[in-house]
Amino acid sequence: MRCVPVWAAVALGAAAAALAPAAWADGPVPAPPAAPRGPAPPPGPQGPVPAIGRAWPVGVRPVVLRGWEPPATVYGPGHRGVDLAAPPGSPVRAVAPGRVSFAGRVAGRGVVSVELAGTDLRTTYEPVSPSVGEGDRVGAGEVVGTVEPAGAHCGTTACVHWGLLRGGTYLNPLSLLPPWLLNGGPSRLLPVYG
Repeated sequence: MRCVPVWAAVALGAAAAALAPAAWADGPVPAPPAAPRGPAPPPGPQGPVPAIGRAWPVGVRPVVLRGWEPPATVYGPGHRGVDLAAPPGSPVRAVAPGRVSFAGRVAGRGVVSVELAGTDLRTTYEPVSPSVGEGDRVGAGEVVGTVEPAGAHCGTTACVHWGLLRGGTYLNPLSLLPPWLLNGGPSRLLPVYG
């Protein structure tokens, strides 16, 4: 058995590559065509909204005074949330666990904003007198403030405007609620027949 020195094996490999038919062509060998990528993702929200809500912001099943009306364009007309009927002084609760990212006044109204744990979503509640501070951790159903008296948003009726954002894109906040909370009524026990 004969051993070939490493330098000789490398030299033989280089010579074989130089004599390959592809090396005889005029110019470089073209790369294989790239696989088609498909359409670019649309601008705006990416992915579905998880139904992680465990409580309504106000009451048990509040009346929706005005629903979600997505705008056709970023600055177009629409309603970027839902308005829930609630008397002044009613507790406002976090719909899901998270961290308070803002609690204060904006344009004369109290606002509480909560970044929802484990998501890229943020809920907003207004007009609310905050009972929490920025950085506080809140659980689902935990009180974050109280409804302020009726103002400009709902006219003469007191309400809470509940919003949901992913980045700078507004989404329907009702999509946070699972069907049993969104559509369900009270539990009913049925008789058992033998």
